[in-house]
Amino acid sequence: MPVPLLDVSRQHAALKDECVQVFAEVYDSGRYILGDEVEQFESELARYTGTAEAVGMSSGSDALVAALMALDVGPGDEVLCPVFSFFATAGAIVRLGATPVWVDVLPETFNIDLADAERKITAQTKVIVPVHLFGQACDMECVMALAEQHGLKVLEDAAQAIGARFEDRPVGSMGTIGAFSFYPTKNLGAFGDAGAVVTQDPALAERLRRLRNHGMHPRYHHHEVGGNFRIDALQAALLRIKFRHLDHYHAARRRNAAFYKSHLAGLPKLVIPVEKAASFHVWNQFTLRVVNGARDAFRSYLQEHGIGSEIYYPITLDQQKCFQGLGKGGQTIHAAHELAKSVVSIPIFPELAEAELEEVVAVIRRWHESA
Repeated sequence: MPVPLLDVSRQHAALKDECVQVFAEVYDSGRYILGDEVEQFESELARYTGTAEAVGMSSGSDALVAALMALDVGPGDEVLCPVFSFFATAGAIVRLGATPVWVDVLPETFNIDLADAERKITAQTKVIVPVHLFGQACDMECVMALAEQHGLKVLEDAAQAIGARFEDRPVGSMGTIGAFSFYPTKNLGAFGDAGAVVTQDPALAERLRRLRNHGMHPRYHHHEVGGNFRIDALQAALLRIKFRHLDHYHAARRRNAAFYKSHLAGLPKLVIPVEKAASFHVWNQFTLRVVNGARDAFRSYLQEHGIGSEIYYPITLDQQKCFQGLGKGGQTIHAAHELAKSVVSIPIFPELAEAELEEVVAVIRRWHESA
């Protein structure tokens, strides 16, 4: 039985009639940029994340760029950035002329190593970017304590983690700004690119709204150079439909993760991901570590037996060609480099049938016995 890494069509099939109706409503409205649908989505997102304000953005990547712009990050500034993350985390820093300071991660959670971050703080450090990778919150109590001690702003990269919590506080609500992605593969996925930022600071939110619209307010009066970071009304309307099901999607992902953890426990060639006691994990990815350099053989075996998988991420940010000579701190990265050689993610999406979960486990156990 083949099992895909992800199949968004299963989720969308159940929502088709409602989505088609909403598409027709937006189509007939003639209002395709910002407007009522966006404002309602922003209100729902702020309420869900426990924040004062939410601002829709054109993508998760643009959300990071706009957030850093709102924090006045630019040339001469340093930003603490975990090296084990998607490209956009560092790309946003470099696009603004700032310097990414590469920080190692904790192998158990894949999240930022705050001891390494503290060692790399200088007089030029302005922002720290904790990334809630794969759906598990960073230790935000320690992040905020470190930031307060050194006078840093905190940009939570929650692109993969909407709905995750640390000590019952939603990700995005604890830092200066939180950034989300609604790329189709995310737990709350749009029908194309979309994103958002959230904050507890109304003045910061107002600036973010200007920045997403070329720094303009009122019309044709530009206070600063922003960008075209606006979310489409259609994306906001469609996201509102899926938003109502998000907690159900999380529950299904958590059930799938629990199944894997139960049925893959005790296999010495694999390291199973963990959920920390203070965390509510939403499992955007279920990422194994394969020991003793056997990752490629493991993935080949999965492919031969029809099991989808992916490597997030085969190259750490400090090793990317485009960042050579632009960052600092790469000489002391160790854990992240080892993770890049060993990680592999397996299917975790909510609509997986129990028979498919059993098939994934059976294939993995057969590989383990034969390896």
